[in-house]
Amino acid sequence: MREALSKMLEKYDCGSSDEYTRAMREIMQEIALLGLWRSRFFEHAAFYGGTALRILYGLDRFSEDLDFSLITPDSKFELRKYGESLQKELEAFGFSVEWGEKVKTIETDILSAFLKANTYEQLLVITRDEDITGGIHPGQMTKIKIEVDTDPPPGFSTESRYLLLPIPFYVRTYTLPDLFAGKMHAVLCRKWKGRVKGRDWYDLVWYAANHPELNLGHLEQRMRQSGHREDPLPLTKEEFRTMIAGAVEDLDIESAKKEVEPFVRDTSALTVWSNEFFQDVASRIVLE
Repeated sequence: MREALSKMLEKYDCGSSDEYTRAMREIMQEIALLGLWRSRFFEHAAFYGGTALRILYGLDRFSEDLDFSLITPDSKFELRKYGESLQKELEAFGFSVEWGEKVKTIETDILSAFLKANTYEQLLVITRDEDITGGIHPGQMTKIKIEVDTDPPPGFSTESRYLLLPIPFYVRTYTLPDLFAGKMHAVLCRKWKGRVKGRDWYDLVWYAANHPELNLGHLEQRMRQSGHREDPLPLTKEEFRTMIAGAVEDLDIESAKKEVEPFVRDTSALTVWSNEFFQDVASRIVLE
């Protein structure tokens, strides 16, 4: 177990307690995925969102949550048995975590749960360097949110991606054009407590640079489900271009930068951000 953790830590160039804490979180995320695989979770669900991009496709920003979608809608789906497997896997590698499910206060198709752990204690699992652990408050906590969409919009495809550490296993995930459609739905439709979510715009740049193909049909289905498209006709490429141009025009660049900075190691990548820049980025999207 110890050797596997050491190998997982090798891919990080950590020089501070913050960087070690981020690395620890991601290692815990990957071991959690292993626990889900062992419990056959991926026979029913697929990984998506920013952490999927980070772990499976190499997105160069940190991400906090584990987001999943059922393959087929199931209002009776329960997380508890998978949470137990996930917790057991982490504990086998020396991590001490608490699992808790969020009690719904409103009717929603999203199931939410949390992994919670003492940051200092978990850092001791991956490093004994007192210069690193000494900078962590003994009461500091690490929390990883897990969400499952039990009523996903149709029109998406999935594939298997393989991780080799801590042991070889696979993770079922949305294909990249469908992941991009989900991200574009967030860019166009997400209302984030009145603030700009710069992480969405950072990811948009990553897609345009690396995997610019977007499944327009799946984006349309997401918009219909969320109530952002009532027109019975299919979403056209021209309509999409108009919508993204409007979103870019309305974007508060400085607020977007401020929100994403804590998740990006090299913030100089944000220097070029401007409304003109994002208009150029949007023009590079390939609609399928």
